[in-house]
Amino acid sequence: MPSISSELPIKPLAGAQLIGAGLLLAAANFIAVLDTTIANVSVSTISGALGASSSQGTYVITSYAVAEAITVPLTGWLANRFGAVRVFITSMVMFGVFSALCGLANSLGLLIAFRIFQGLAGGPLIPLSQTLLLRVFPKEKAPTAVGLWAMTTLIAPIAGPILGGVLCDQYSWPYIFYINVPVALICGYLGWKMFKRYESSLVKVPIDKVGMGLMIVWVAALQLMLDQGKEKDWFASPEIMALALVATIGFIAFLIWELTERNPVVDLRVFRHRGYSASVITICLAFGAFFGATVLTPLWLQGYMGYTATHSGQTTALSGILAVMTAPFVAKLSTKVDPRKLVCLGVLWLGSVTLLRSFNSTDMTTFQIGWPLLLQGIGMPLFFVPLTGLALSSVNFSETASAAGLMSFCRTMSGAIATSLVNTSWENKAIYYHAELSGLVDQAGNASNTLVQSGLSAEQARLSIEQTVQSQSIMLSTNHIFMMAALSFLLAATAVWFAPKPKRIADTSAAH
Repeated sequence: MPSISSELPIKPLAGAQLIGAGLLLAAANFIAVLDTTIANVSVSTISGALGASSSQGTYVITSYAVAEAITVPLTGWLANRFGAVRVFITSMVMFGVFSALCGLANSLGLLIAFRIFQGLAGGPLIPLSQTLLLRVFPKEKAPTAVGLWAMTTLIAPIAGPILGGVLCDQYSWPYIFYINVPVALICGYLGWKMFKRYESSLVKVPIDKVGMGLMIVWVAALQLMLDQGKEKDWFASPEIMALALVATIGFIAFLIWELTERNPVVDLRVFRHRGYSASVITICLAFGAFFGATVLTPLWLQGYMGYTATHSGQTTALSGILAVMTAPFVAKLSTKVDPRKLVCLGVLWLGSVTLLRSFNSTDMTTFQIGWPLLLQGIGMPLFFVPLTGLALSSVNFSETASAAGLMSFCRTMSGAIATSLVNTSWENKAIYYHAELSGLVDQAGNASNTLVQSGLSAEQARLSIEQTVQSQSIMLSTNHIFMMAALSFLLAATAVWFAPKPKRIADTSAAH
């Protein structure tokens, strides 16, 4: 991916204008990242309102994530071809328009289509908000700009479940999309007035159309296969077999083309650096585990623990409190301590907490569910902040923008794939445990007799026992997913040590 055009020699902003610009760009990054999680606690509500199953409802999450992942690697080319400010403002306005259309959608198919376009518009907002922050802030305040961007990146996924829950319970699900509209349109208007003098010079770099087409084909085929596999009995279905074949062939063709193309849309050559490869594997394993567990938690709480969307969102968001508090300290530590040690510590911490969560029970209180989530927040910045620096310090300086875009693509795809895998595995394991428990429960009929003697009919007694079996099956399945996530964290903590100790501190300003 071509790097974003260099800064123009224009005087940076100062005073109230600088504060306003900082808040505006932070808001742009905030809403783009927010929409990766705001629908998490609302999947059940949206599915019910649009007449779809919960498993189909997760398409609302994955469609946005995959679309966003596709446009991130294109951001550099778009900024060079049309100007960073123009692309940013256009993306901002289009994000608002498609957010409004998402709220107006009256079927799941339409909602998913609009979420795809919303993700395509939101992708460039994340890297360009950081690029423009560094362009308008004075050089001596660059760390402040990066810190502001990083804080919104951390806070937004945490605020998503809270806002989603409150808006769903107090109003209705379309409002989780409507809240983006005024922010996007106001930021678009004020942003153009404020930043147009910082527009970058245009460079007519050719676009790798073949590479882009191949990427869309294999990513879309893979995601469709993962999303529909459970419903179509996986490889017993000709459709799933066809999707798997398209994804495999498309991926191989994509690899061959990108490694031989002069101006690739995704510069895969950065994987020749061992430190970068190890970092990307680490972030895929750890972020996939983290995001999968994050998606599963509200589904479990709302579907089987009797939580409202608001209560579920508040509980899930506990993980962000300590994350925000520890992030500034981690940023300072990452410049003084071997980042591999910090990443390993952070990932092991996340894995330990997730392992602890794999011993949940159906009679847990909110406090018992919430305190591990609260502690989990300590590991998030320890994992995310130094790993970005480790990855980018492993590549040549000229490759930083390409490496950052590719890492963001891999991270987003790992989250989307994990969501599909978790959803499938959760339901399949629940069926397995239900079958196992059904053969073991009340073999002598003592429980049924006791319930009948207490005044229930034989049918009511049977239904009561069935409900208990179903509840325990879901709990065992949930614990199994958390156990697998903990194992993924352990693998990630091991993978980071394949990276050599960095010889320089990376400039993470290109990180998306």
